[in-house]
Amino acid sequence: MSIETIAELITLKETENKVEFKEAKGGNFSYNGGSRGSPQERRRCIIGYVTAFANEGGGHLVFGIHDAHPHKIVGTTQCSGAIGKLEQDIYRDTKIRIVATELFDENNLRVLVVSIPSRPAGKVYKFEDVPLMRVGEELLPMSDERYLKIINEQDPDFSDKICEGLTIEELDTNAITKLKDAYSKKQDNPQFVSLSNEQALSDLSLVKGNQITYAALILVGKESAIKKFLPQSVVHLEYRNTLTQINFDNRQIFSEPYFITIDRLWDLINQRNGKVPVQQGLFIFDIPFFNKEVIREAVNNAIAHRDYRKASEVVIKQFPNEMHVINPGGFPQGVTLQNLLTVNSTPRNRLLSDVLAKTGVVERSGQGVDKIFYQSISEAKPEPDYSKSDDFQVELRLSGIVEDKAFALFIRQIQQNRKDDEKLSVQEIIALNHIRKGIDKGEIDTTSLRKLEKEGLVERVGKTNSQRIILSKEYFVFTGKQGEYTAEKSIDTFQIGTMIMNHIHEFGKGKMGEFETLLQRFMTRAQVKYTVTKLVEQGMLDKKGEGRGTEYFAGARMMEGQKIFQRAVELGFEEMKKRGELPRS
Repeated sequence: MSIETIAELITLKETENKVEFKEAKGGNFSYNGGSRGSPQERRRCIIGYVTAFANEGGGHLVFGIHDAHPHKIVGTTQCSGAIGKLEQDIYRDTKIRIVATELFDENNLRVLVVSIPSRPAGKVYKFEDVPLMRVGEELLPMSDERYLKIINEQDPDFSDKICEGLTIEELDTNAITKLKDAYSKKQDNPQFVSLSNEQALSDLSLVKGNQITYAALILVGKESAIKKFLPQSVVHLEYRNTLTQINFDNRQIFSEPYFITIDRLWDLINQRNGKVPVQQGLFIFDIPFFNKEVIREAVNNAIAHRDYRKASEVVIKQFPNEMHVINPGGFPQGVTLQNLLTVNSTPRNRLLSDVLAKTGVVERSGQGVDKIFYQSISEAKPEPDYSKSDDFQVELRLSGIVEDKAFALFIRQIQQNRKDDEKLSVQEIIALNHIRKGIDKGEIDTTSLRKLEKEGLVERVGKTNSQRIILSKEYFVFTGKQGEYTAEKSIDTFQIGTMIMNHIHEFGKGKMGEFETLLQRFMTRAQVKYTVTKLVEQGMLDKKGEGRGTEYFAGARMMEGQKIFQRAVELGFEEMKKRGELPRS
């Protein structure tokens, strides 16, 4: 429930309406418990209340109103001039997206309202590792019984629910025709298109007797019905010329049934789509900034997995070289940033997902994200980025920048020469990409690495601690980079040390970040740090400072070595002059 006026606030009851009033006239209510001694006292802070309210389905923390009845407005300076920072700090510390609102009464007394959303199904929030709940005015540890009940929750299938009041006349016949055609082709069932609309929808469980599901509304409902029964199911497409731009240059709202929206949406995105020409011998092709399969799969996932109980819409932000797809609701249960490509999740909207899969609109369960990664990396673009996601929304960022045309060519050549059941998997494509970028071999999937090495697509260079994995000779020959291959194979520890010494001789000192940049083609960051540490231990380098401020200077042994080298050069020239091997000036 949103709070818009102080008059609304003072009529609320703390337990019944899930609201907590705090006077905080001086604006000194603790943010995180500070230095208070007991756990009970530390909990009575902003973060403690946010955690407890989220665990109990959401609520409001109100500052500037006395908690005793009748609620008297006293005003507050709590977080005055810093409510944006408050929202940012709470999100940083809890990953809960609160909304802070300032209200003023007729005497200009300020009231601060912190509105806290409900936790997702199966999620429990903790303060100082303790799950909290409100009991009267106290914040207490959640009971074991309640905790277990919450973590065993399952998201109900919203798409399978009956949309009360929706009639068959409010479904779009064009969208139903598209659905029937798609199902017929995907299932190789030509008779399906001859079924009546009611029978076809019934066979797919979109219609149950005389009742119509929300999945049917989303997929084939008329625009007027969608606006009436589920207005948050619309899709916003916004275009901006720069990533830093706040206001959009253009926005289109798609409120038609999804079987019509999906094609119109791609057509509009593609109008601003660019391409990168690639040519190598007989290979001539273009890489689009935005791959059709990737974009469609990203949007399909947003539609299939979003939380329709939330009032927010799916938002797609298009930039010249980047695309952001944002949908309400976090990842489905069991899915995290770490297991996106490996876990079999439970769909949040199973009926909707099943129909999209049966009609070929989406890949079978769990395969959509694989396709997004597979296509993006095969085109030598940065890996899809889900890192901005949290418990309340999923945000996918896709880049249209082609980082390495040669790598895209190499992957295409490999895949074209293989049978379907022998093509590289998404994990193997990711492994090759990590090797191309010089990521530490310890972070690369070992099964994929063994297979790639067995097939001769990667090679090991060096020994023991300094051993590296590089792309195979085939890659460098195919892309005309034979010189780089020789350099990769030939570089040794002595040369690495010489490069570091030359850098310090040139600039007088160096930092770890500079060494990492200098050696990024030859070593991982971990290997650079190991090498520099050894050079310090050997007296070749002197180390001053701590952390990011650490600087490295020529050590006594390096200085001595440079003098010896310089003297040897001088003696060598003198000897050559004596022998007449140098021209006289």
